[in-house]
Order: sequence, then C-alpha cells, then structure tokens
Amino acid sequence: MYSGDVERSVRLNVTLDAEHAAKLERLARRTYAQEGSLARSLLSRAIDEADPDASDMTELLDSIPGAFEAAERGRQQADRGEVIPLDLL
Repeated sequence: MYSGDVERSVRLNVTLDAEHAAKLERLARRTYAQEGSLARSLLSRAIDEADPDASDMTELLDSIPGAFEAAERGRQQADRGEVIPLDLL
C-alpha cells in the first residue's frame, strides 16, 4: 500500500534515438557524470518544469514521433501475452 508520507521511486526504461543518445553521451563526458545519472536529472527537471494542463500534455505527447504507434504495439503485445509480469522484474 502506498502512503503519501513515504517517498516512492519508479524505475523507467527510456530509449533514445541515435541523435539524442549521442548528445547525452557528449553532455555526460563534458560534465564528468554517468549518462544514466545525467538523464535522470534532465528528465526530473523537465517534469518539474512541465505544465500539467491536460491540453498541453496531449500536445506534447502528440509531438513525440511514433509514440502512438509504440503504445499501440505495446497494447497488442500485452493482449497476446508477450509481457513480463511486473513482479518478475
């Protein structure tokens, strides 16, 4: 059971296209940081600065190339049972 008083962390796997992965690698090298740590920090900052207005979020999600298709593929894979149960991760 989740309590609002307890800090909770969530693990996400993010795949970057080649251009963004190369940029992250360059930034990490210049800042002497691990790529994962830098990516976590950048994502946290972007989330903090994001406008929670639903129409803005829809616009943001619609701007991600292939996002809808990837979500649809994931749903189809789940429907076919091609998933790993969360308790096995």
